Amino acid sequence: MQSFKELQLDPLIQRGVESAGYQRPFPIQELAIAPLLLGRNVIGQAKTGSGKTAAFGIPLLQSLDSRVNRVQALVLAPTRELAVQITSELKKIGAYTGARIVTIYGGQSINVQLEALQRGVHVVVGTPGRVIDHIKRGTLLLDSAKFVVIDEADTMLDMGFVDDVEFILDSVSENRQLSLFSATMPQPIVELARKYMRDPQRILVDANDPTVETLEQFYAVVNQEGKYSLLTELLGRLKPNSTVIFCRTKYGTRRLARELERQFQSVVPLHGDLSQHQRDHSMSTFRQGNADVLVATDVASRGIDIRQVDCVINFDVPQDTLLYFHRVGRTARAGDSGKAYTFVSPEEFEDFARIKQMSKWEIKPLRPEDASHHLESVQPSNHDRGGYGGGFQSRGRSRYGRRRTWTQRGASRGRNYNR
Repeated sequence: MQSFKELQLDPLIQRGVESAGYQRPFPIQELAIAPLLLGRNVIGQAKTGSGKTAAFGIPLLQSLDSRVNRVQALVLAPTRELAVQITSELKKIGAYTGARIVTIYGGQSINVQLEALQRGVHVVVGTPGRVIDHIKRGTLLLDSAKFVVIDEADTMLDMGFVDDVEFILDSVSENRQLSLFSATMPQPIVELARKYMRDPQRILVDANDPTVETLEQFYAVVNQEGKYSLLTELLGRLKPNSTVIFCRTKYGTRRLARELERQFQSVVPLHGDLSQHQRDHSMSTFRQGNADVLVATDVASRGIDIRQVDCVINFDVPQDTLLYFHRVGRTARAGDSGKAYTFVSPEEFEDFARIKQMSKWEIKPLRPEDASHHLESVQPSNHDRGGYGGGFQSRGRSRYGRRRTWTQRGASRGRNYNR
């Protein structure tokens, strides 16, 4: 399929597709839209950022009858941020259709949501907990919902939402059309699909290789106390326009963001201790290009679709391959190029070795031109000896590159951000 026009969409939806900037369909869109338009149940396995929202959003909007003032479609998302993003995309595509779309999630005033639901909406996009809240209150009636989407199903599983999802699906008519999208397909998700989907069409897009040809991956072996110096050196040399830095803990995220803010401009945090207003502010600031760096935890950033991220830095090694998959998948999306860097302390050798072995991706040693000339090799522990080639350790003060938004405010210090 070379163009969305081949789908013979409603002219108002076609106009919205064009206004939203969609041109040639991505693979998941090409494979999923047609069967969804025909009313099929679909299981789509594709990475975050592959165009899934339009893949289910276009058929969803096509299915609506604007004359019926009831909820006709429901989209479930694991996080508030993803729910807001999906709503934004659906509103762009459906801008000329008159479709009324509302987002419901925890952390937002329930009275605002009640008012929107009472006025009448066609599409509800929400997180499982708040959707259940409205169902139990009797303020969200799903008996007319004929199109249901579960997005980022594997993240739903990780966050413990499977029982909630089942409760919601049991509240919807059995005659509804159900689509499920997931980056990976663990057994509990397979069982969920088997229980609730009749004869689903399975679509597989790059499921075994979550990276793309345009993503370069590097690692550096560095003592925990030397990670901060290496980070500032790397940022100064690369001068990325948009970087996401991942930490394992909320405390580490908060502390690292605070330290970077002291040295540089344009840094925002994203972690679970922030209020919803603060999280929304961080995301909008980063998306609009008013901040170059987002420092985030895995949980807070799950499901977030941020376009045109130049660089991902794993300040801490993720605990498993799936988390690594989700982190590095924030860059090199939709054909764009990107780089991912992982800082590996001696204590993290084992986790990183397992990720390399299971992923079978090419993760290369950090290039000297990307980091300080003062970096030196660190020998891995005995069980890993010889497994990494030349690792790196940061020593001494870092030297900062100059650009419009990267402004040095002080010298870096060795810190352990997990303490």
